[in-house]
Amino acid sequence: MGRTIDIFCAGELLVDFTTAEFVRTPDEATLFRRLPGGSPANLSMNMARLGKKAMLAATVGTDDMGNVLKNYVARLGVDVSCLAQVEEPTTLSLDVRTASGTGRQIYRTADHLLSIRQFPYGRFDDISIFYTTCFAMSKLPARQVLLQASERAHRAGMRLSMDVNYSEKIWPDRRDAQRIVGEYCRLGGIIKISDSDYLNLYGEEKSAPEAVLDQFLRLGAGEICYTLGANGCWVADQKSRHFSPASPAEVKDPIGAGDAFWAGYLTALLEEKTLEERALAGHRLAELKISNFGPLPDQLDPNMLFD
Repeated sequence: MGRTIDIFCAGELLVDFTTAEFVRTPDEATLFRRLPGGSPANLSMNMARLGKKAMLAATVGTDDMGNVLKNYVARLGVDVSCLAQVEEPTTLSLDVRTASGTGRQIYRTADHLLSIRQFPYGRFDDISIFYTTCFAMSKLPARQVLLQASERAHRAGMRLSMDVNYSEKIWPDRRDAQRIVGEYCRLGGIIKISDSDYLNLYGEEKSAPEAVLDQFLRLGAGEICYTLGANGCWVADQKSRHFSPASPAEVKDPIGAGDAFWAGYLTALLEEKTLEERALAGHRLAELKISNFGPLPDQLDPNMLFD
């Protein structure tokens, strides 16, 4: 897309403690593995793994976990010059994997303490994509900072992207969340939302996925990707829309699959691939992620997305 930095991810970087094995009930969970987490952080790392130039704006504690996370992200080649450390503890996510799904409990502390000083406005003309999440937007002062940064990014000609990973537990005011998502759409945002997140945010299921596409396009979204888990996804812009099926894959670890999908999708966007090719690239990286426990390999051949 003609700019020197491919993506600027803004929002949460946290530590995930995830059960090392599937358990039948939370009472059985005794062994946990420590992993880096947070959608913006995961996306920035996945893009770096694919050879893209990524920056991350996030806030962690000055504690040991904050240092571990910062070093981990930097080791993968992500620019962490916009990562801040504060006296509050690093945010923690506790994930219990069972056969019926993943139970998650978030202990929020440092992640929402974003400051406008972390955003390099003087470099915005050099960045192609600005990305954030509903999770990051769910709490002040991060919400106000991210909205201001998004407006500035839009004026600088950056493509805006949002993962609408809405949870009522994290953001109890559903109407406020709907309003913020609408504002992001009006800036021409590239929106990703799953069927479960749609239900969480709007409190209703859409029998026809095309109705979901129409809803976001009417709000002004430049592009919408509506994911249906193992059933594939729909993608659309103002000119066309397509259904993209997913291939069967053994599920060993679903955590982070959405972030892997979006890394593949946005990489294809940067390579100026078609909507269908973007969705296929997303599926391929998500399938690699769920078939292995933990993060993706440190280095990935981007050609795997397009062959």
